[in-house]
Amino acid sequence: MMNVYDTANRLAAEIKQSEEYVNYKMAREALALNSDLKKKIGEFEVARYEAQLTQMQTGKEDVEKTNKMKELYAELIQIDDAKKYFDAEMKFNIVLADVNKIIGEAVRDVMQ
Repeated sequence: MMNVYDTANRLAAEIKQSEEYVNYKMAREALALNSDLKKKIGEFEVARYEAQLTQMQTGKEDVEKTNKMKELYAELIQIDDAKKYFDAEMKFNIVLADVNKIIGEAVRDVMQ
């Protein structure tokens, strides 16, 4: 009989072997070697989180917070290692979202 936990562990192992995971991990490791860039990306991530949080809490965009986030991002994507990091992060997040969507759709009938 198939064990759902064995399947989940196999899926986890396959995700860790995926191109998206490997590229994201390498991009994060490259970033760890550049403390200035890591700090700038950290500032961007705080700005992104604050903009998203305000949007979720109030239902409307805070133009000032959104502009700050966009300015930081525009500055960062000019830097090759940062651009690679953001590209790799996005591709990996898509894989995770797709896997979650597949699982969510499979059990939707009992989750409503």
